[in-house]
Amino acid sequence: MEPVKILMDRLEGMGESLIALLPQIVMALIFLAVTWGIVRFVQYLFDKATRRSHMRRSLKVLFGKLIAIGIWIVGLLIAATIAFPTLQAGDLIAGLGIGSLAIGLAFKDIFENFVAGILILLREPMRIGDFVECEEAEGAVESITIRDTYLRQSDGQLVIMPNAMMFKNPVFIRTDKDLRRTTVICGVAYGEDVDQARDVIRDAVKGLDSVNAEKPVQVFAQEFADSSINFEVTWWTGSKPREIRESRDQVVAAVKSALDDAGIEIPFPYRTLTFKQPLALNRAEDSGGAGETGGKNGGKNGGRAEKPDTADTRPDTA
Repeated sequence: MEPVKILMDRLEGMGESLIALLPQIVMALIFLAVTWGIVRFVQYLFDKATRRSHMRRSLKVLFGKLIAIGIWIVGLLIAATIAFPTLQAGDLIAGLGIGSLAIGLAFKDIFENFVAGILILLREPMRIGDFVECEEAEGAVESITIRDTYLRQSDGQLVIMPNAMMFKNPVFIRTDKDLRRTTVICGVAYGEDVDQARDVIRDAVKGLDSVNAEKPVQVFAQEFADSSINFEVTWWTGSKPREIRESRDQVVAAVKSALDDAGIEIPFPYRTLTFKQPLALNRAEDSGGAGETGGKNGGKNGGRAEKPDTADTRPDTA
C-alpha cells in the first residue's frame, strides 16, 4: 500500500497548493474579464473612428483584430503573473518569442499571404470591380481578404488567387483607366489605292458611338502580306472587356461596309498552279470527245491548267 500512500500524499499536496493559489486564480479570471471588456470598448472606439474613413472594410477588420490580439496577449501575460507569482514576465515573453518563431517557420506560406494581403490593402493598387490579369488568370475583382483575392471570370467561374502570387507577379489592371486603346488588322488588295483605303477606314471608324471622339483614330499601313496590304487600325473605347468586344464588332462591320461601298476589295488568298510542261486534260467519255479538245487547250495554255470537272494527268493515247 506504500505506492497508494505516496500518491495520496502527492494529491493532497497539490490540492493544498491549488487552494492556496485559488485567490490568485480568481483575481486572474477577474482580470481576464476586465481585459475582455477593454477589448470590446477599444473595438467600439475604433469602429466609430473609422466609420467615415475611406479605408477598405477588409483593412478595418484586420486592424480591429490586430488591436484585439495585442490587448489579449498583454492581458494573458498579466493574468499569468497574477495567478502564478513565481512566473516572471521576461520568461513568458521569451517563451512567446520562441513559440512565435516555430509557428512562423511552420506556417511560412500562410504568413506570406497574410503580409502580402496587408500590403495590397494598404497600397490599394486595384479596386473592387476592376478587371485584372495575373499568371494566366483574369477576371473582375470581387473581394480582397487578408489571404486571398477573389476574381470572377467573364464565363462566371470564380478564381481564388493567393495574395502572395498577386504581390510577387506582374498584375495587369485592365480597367485602371476608363478608356483603353484597341486594335484590329484590315487588309486591302494590292491593286487598290492605299491612301484612299486609309481615308475610307478612318472615316468609317470615326463615326461610331463606341469610339471615343476625343482620342485620335489611327490607321497605319503595316505590312505587305501574302495577298493584301494590311492596315493597323487603332482607336480608344471603354476599358471593360464587354465594351472592347462590342466596339470591335462595330468597327469590323463598319469598315467592311465602307470598303464595299467604295469598291475597295478585301482579298482572300489566291493560289496559282504552274507546271513546267503542258498537261493533257481528258474529260469523261460522255462529254462527246471533249478529252481531245481539253488536251489541245492544255497545250495552248502554256503550262497553266484550270481545274476541270474531271481531270486525268495521264498522257493522251488517242
